[in-house]
Amino acid sequence: MNFTSIRSAAMAALLTATTQTACAQQADFDEVGRQMAILLQNSHFARLPFNDLSERFLEDFIMDLDPGKSYFIQEDIDRFNRLYGENLSAMLLQQNSMGAAIDIYSTFKKRVEARVAEGKRLLEADEFDFTKDESLERSRKEAAWPKDEADAMNLWREQIKEALLSETLRRDMIAELAKKQGKENPLKDDKDPKEKIALRYDRFLHSVMKDVDDEDVAAMFLSAVSRSFDPHTDYMSTREMDRFRDGMKNELVGIGALLQGEEDGATKIMGIVVGGPADKQGVLKLNDRVVAVDPDADGPREMVDIMFMKIDKVVDLIRGEQETPVRMKVEPAGGAAGETSLITIVRDKVALKDEQASAEIIQMKSVDGEPKRIGIITLPSFYADFEEGKTRCSVDVERLLERLKDEGIDGLMLDLRNNGGGALEEVRRMTGFFTRRGPVVQVKNTFGEIQVKESDRQEPIWDGPMVVLTDKSSASASEILAGALQDNNRAVIVGESSTFGKGTVQQPMDIGRMLPFFKARNKAGTVKVTIQKFYRPSGSSTQKLGVVPDIILPSLTDALEIGEAYLDHPLEHDMIRKAPDFSPLKKDQLFVPRLKELSNARVTQSKDFSYVIEDITKTKARIRENKVSLNLDQRKKELAEIELQQRQRNEERRSRFTAAEKDDKTNLEFSKLTLDDVEKGGDLRPFDPSKENNEYMRRAKDATAELDDTPQWPSGLDPHKREGIMILGDLVEITRNARMAGLLDR
Repeated sequence: MNFTSIRSAAMAALLTATTQTACAQQADFDEVGRQMAILLQNSHFARLPFNDLSERFLEDFIMDLDPGKSYFIQEDIDRFNRLYGENLSAMLLQQNSMGAAIDIYSTFKKRVEARVAEGKRLLEADEFDFTKDESLERSRKEAAWPKDEADAMNLWREQIKEALLSETLRRDMIAELAKKQGKENPLKDDKDPKEKIALRYDRFLHSVMKDVDDEDVAAMFLSAVSRSFDPHTDYMSTREMDRFRDGMKNELVGIGALLQGEEDGATKIMGIVVGGPADKQGVLKLNDRVVAVDPDADGPREMVDIMFMKIDKVVDLIRGEQETPVRMKVEPAGGAAGETSLITIVRDKVALKDEQASAEIIQMKSVDGEPKRIGIITLPSFYADFEEGKTRCSVDVERLLERLKDEGIDGLMLDLRNNGGGALEEVRRMTGFFTRRGPVVQVKNTFGEIQVKESDRQEPIWDGPMVVLTDKSSASASEILAGALQDNNRAVIVGESSTFGKGTVQQPMDIGRMLPFFKARNKAGTVKVTIQKFYRPSGSSTQKLGVVPDIILPSLTDALEIGEAYLDHPLEHDMIRKAPDFSPLKKDQLFVPRLKELSNARVTQSKDFSYVIEDITKTKARIRENKVSLNLDQRKKELAEIELQQRQRNEERRSRFTAAEKDDKTNLEFSKLTLDDVEKGGDLRPFDPSKENNEYMRRAKDATAELDDTPQWPSGLDPHKREGIMILGDLVEITRNARMAGLLDR
C-alpha cells in the first residue's frame, strides 16, 4: 500500500471516529442557536429583519417563563433589557446566546424559590383575613411588573390567599353536594387545604428547579426566539419532536396507560388502553400510583425517583423501544400506606384508536315525509405517519365514507370540531371525496410564487347533501377543507362564529444537519418554520379570519379570546387572485337562506342556546371587570348565585331532557361504525349514545366529578351537533323536493 493510500485510510478512520463522537456528544446549543437564526432568516415566509427582533426575543422568553408577572420584578426586567434587550440577535449569530438564557432562567429559579418559601411561611402562619375587601386581577397580561421584592411578595400573598380561599370553598361545595345526594364525601380523607396548596407549589418548584436541564433551558429560549416570528414557528427538542411524530401517526410505543400528576408528587394511573401492554399484562390497575421508574428494567440505568417530576418527563421514561422492558415502583390502589410493588411491562405499539376517524348513522323517522338516513363522520385530526405511511386519515375516511354510502345514507355531516389540523396532503386528497377535480388550496411562498393544489379524483365519492360542523378549535387543515367546500358551494358550513384562523404552512427542519461537519449534533433539535401561507380557491386567506360558517350558532367561545388573532405576532390576512380553472357549483342549490330561516326559528326557541347567550353576556362582563374577590362572604354570595342558576337550569333540563330522550327513542335510531367494524365487514352496531362508553380505554372513576348532577345531553347530542343534524335533515328534505320539481341540475 502506498503512502497516499495509507493516508487516505487513516483520514477515513479519523473522520469515522470523529463523526461517531460528534453524534454521541450533545450539541452545543450556542451553535444550534446560530444555525437556527440563520435558518429563520433564510426560510421564514415573512422575511422579518432579524436584527430588529432582539427586544421581542427577550420579551417573549420572559413572558413564557412568567406570564402572570408574579416572579420577576422590575429590577430584573431592567437588567435584562440593559444587558440583552438590543443584543440578543447579535448574541445568537455570535454563538453566545445561551449565557443570556441561563442567566434569565437562573434569576427565574431564584425568584420562584423565594416565592414558594414565602408561600409556605404564609400557609403555616395562617394569618389570612378573609373579611377584608381585597381583590386580585384575573389576568395580569397588561399589568406592570412588581416594582420591587416587597411589591412582588404582597402580590404573592394575594395569590396564595386566593388559592387557599378557592380550595376551601371547593371542599365546602363538594361536601355539601355529597350530603344533599346522600353520598360519602370523596374528600373526607383529603389533605388539609393549606397542606394541599403547599404541595401544589412544591410540585411547581420541583418542575422549575429539578426537572430542567441545559437542554430544556435551551429549548425554552430557542422556542421563544422562533415564535417571535409567528405563533407557529417553533423550536422542538428531540423529545418534543418524538412526541409530535407519535401524535401525527396516532401511535406510540409504551405501556398504554393514561397518567396524571398528583399534588403529593406521585403519578396516578387514570386510564388503561384496552388491549395495550399494561392491559394484557394485567397487574397495573386504575388509580395505582407510580413513584419511581427504571427505564430499562435490568439494564444499565437505575430506578429514577419521579416524585414531583413533570408528566412529560415521566412519559419519556416509560416510553421507549418496542419489545423492551420498563419497571415501575407502584403504590397499589387501596393498599396500605407505604406499600409498594415492582411491576415490569414490556413496551409495545399502542394505537390511539379513540383519536381515529369514526362514523355513525342516525335514522330520522318522519310522520309527514320519507325517513332520512344521516351519516356522520367525526375526524379528530388530519393524522398521518410521515415515516412509514401506514396510517393516513384520508384512507380511513375513505373507507368509512364508502361504507356509509353502501348503507344508503341520504345526507352526510363531517364533524371537524376540535380538529386542530395536521397533514396538508391528507386534506388535499380528502377534499376530492366530495368535489369534482379542481382547486383545493393555493399555497404562496416567500417569493410570492403561487402553487395550486388540486384534488386527484375525477368524480367524488359522495355528491349528496352535506354539512360541515366547525368551531373555534377547527384549525389549519380543517379550515382548508371547510373553506374549499364552502368556496365550491359543495357543503353548508355550520358552527361557531369562525374557525381558528391558522392560514400558514410549517416545515420541520433538522438543525443537526446544518451544523458544521465536526460539531456534535446529538439532540440539536428541530425548528418548525412557517414557509408558506395557504389561500382558499376563491383567493382569500384563512389567516386570522378563519372560515365564517354559513349558519352561525351561539357559543360561549364568542366571549373568549380564542383564535389566531389573539396569539402573539400572527401574520396578517390578505387576498390573492382566484385559482385558475376554479368553477364552483351554484350556491342557490345549497338553499342557505331557507336553512338559516329554519335554523334561526329553532335556535330562538331553544332553552339551551338561550342559556349560552346569557352566559356569553356574563362572561364578557367578568372579563371586562378583570377582578376576583378575596372576601369570603362575597365569594360565597357569588358561588351561591352560580349554584342557584345551575340548580334551576338542571331542574328545567331534567324534565325537558327526559321528554327529548323519549322523542329520540321514537324518532331516531343510532348505529355506530368504527374502522375495526369496516375492516371486519360486519353489520352496523346499534347503540344508545346516552350510555356510550369509550371502548378503547378503561378510565378511573372521579368520585368528585360524579357529584355533578347536570343531566347529560339527550341521546348524547350537544346543542351544536343536534342543530347540525337538524340543518342537514332540512337540506335533505329541501333537496329531495327540488329534485322532484326538476330544480336541480346536478
